[in-house]
Amino acid sequence: MELNTLSPAPNSKHRKRIVGRGRGSGLGKTSGRGENGQNKRSGGGVRPLFEGGQIPFMLRIGKRGFTNGKFKSVYSVVNVGELDALEAGTVVTAELLKEKRIIGKIEKDGLKILGDGKLTKALTVKANKFTQTAIKKIQKAGGTIEEA
Repeated sequence: MELNTLSPAPNSKHRKRIVGRGRGSGLGKTSGRGENGQNKRSGGGVRPLFEGGQIPFMLRIGKRGFTNGKFKSVYSVVNVGELDALEAGTVVTAELLKEKRIIGKIEKDGLKILGDGKLTKALTVKANKFTQTAIKKIQKAGGTIEEA
């Protein structure tokens, strides 16, 4: 496949609507914009969620609850099944996983290992947090865990 051989899927492209070319075209005179009013003019219309001047819905219902974003724990998450792609005897750290592109970035609270998937190799896993199933699966495969 090359760039010069690419073409859009059948019926996926629409012909550009040509307006203002006489009444016979079906879009003459007012060009499909109606008679008068703000929508007729260029730049006219109202912003999204504008409710005609009444108090907007979001202001009427008000705030409720709170977000604990300041103190929230954020981890880079990896399942034990993804660690099975590494070689036996490897020391698994967040930096190694980022280098191997298993995780995109190292979050502020570090690495958390979850227990989904199968692990068949003995690995030494260094992370900030482990689930109970992840601990069982790593130890069952002959590996060790180290909390950072």
